[in-house]
Amino acid sequence: MEKNKIQYFKKKLINEQSRVLDLIKLMRQNGVIDSNSEMATELSFYDNHPSDVATELFDKEKGLALKGNEISVLNKIEDALKSIDDHTYGKCKSCGADIDSERLEFIPYATNCVSCEKSSGNKKPAEQNNRCVEEDILGSFFKYSNKGDIGVDEEDTYQDVERFNNKLDDIIEFDEDGYVEPIEKISNQQYKNQLPD
Repeated sequence: MEKNKIQYFKKKLINEQSRVLDLIKLMRQNGVIDSNSEMATELSFYDNHPSDVATELFDKEKGLALKGNEISVLNKIEDALKSIDDHTYGKCKSCGADIDSERLEFIPYATNCVSCEKSSGNKKPAEQNNRCVEEDILGSFFKYSNKGDIGVDEEDTYQDVERFNNKLDDIIEFDEDGYVEPIEKISNQQYKNQLPD
């Protein structure tokens, strides 16, 4: 690659690095990342509603994911700046071919050419095959097959649930209206009538 293009991409990488650092600083100032303040002020979570705790946890995890993404981009930028010093910038790490300038213009820290990036994307597991490792050991509980394989299907599962419900009917005594406890007989209107005006 020509020296003036190398200098252009080096400047572009440094600008991108500064932009990402500013973004991380802004996220930290706004409490998007490292936001333990609200959770840390609580002495006990006993009086908190589970959905409030879940919302706080979701926000914390989202902040960590955003921070992780930006740090990943920073690492890629630093690797690209090192490759400029090593005179390997703009070369595909997989096949060694030149990476198109248009690709580097869009993603200056790109390490693979378009064709190698596409082929590496094809190596990732399809979402339907991306199952938990426990299933390899336990085996699949549900087997849906038209080949006549013997396994547990939807009908077997329904029959198991129906058997359990029948056993439950023998254990729990229902009154003539189908209620288990007297409190279940209170209607919404009866509840509203007891409220003060």
